[in-house]
Amino acid sequence: MKVSDILRVKGGALFTTTPETTLADAAKVMTENDIGSLVVMSFGLVVGMLTFREVIRATVNNGGAFGTTTVYRAMDSGPLICTMETEMDDVRRMMLGNHARYMPVMDKGMLMGVISFYDVAKTVVDRQNFENKLLKAYIRDWPENVGAGKAQVGTDGVGD
Repeated sequence: MKVSDILRVKGGALFTTTPETTLADAAKVMTENDIGSLVVMSFGLVVGMLTFREVIRATVNNGGAFGTTTVYRAMDSGPLICTMETEMDDVRRMMLGNHARYMPVMDKGMLMGVISFYDVAKTVVDRQNFENKLLKAYIRDWPENVGAGKAQVGTDGVGD
């Protein structure tokens, strides 16, 4: 399964901000839209990622207040990025290896969406549930005489 498959199911909602936006305004957008991240864009380019982790860190470092802190001062300026063709297992490994909860998805220099760790986990669980249902159906429909270990022999001594 590829990132494009996850985005197709997830939908196209995408939230961005600029480096000049105040941290308070960015946090407000995140809260109002019940999202955990904003992609930071400048002149059409992804320049960072702002998650609640960075918001909390910057707020604590500023004595518990947003103050005049900008997104630029708080953002992760080197976020992991994947493409529409990246395999879901690769995304999972990258996210786990780097403790990343969100990953922008790019296609030919264009921002296509954001994949969250939740999206990846949900995809894994959904895929396992589907495989589980298939296996149960396969077992349920298994012919009764197959796999018994012995050939069935009729009264004439020849297998039926």
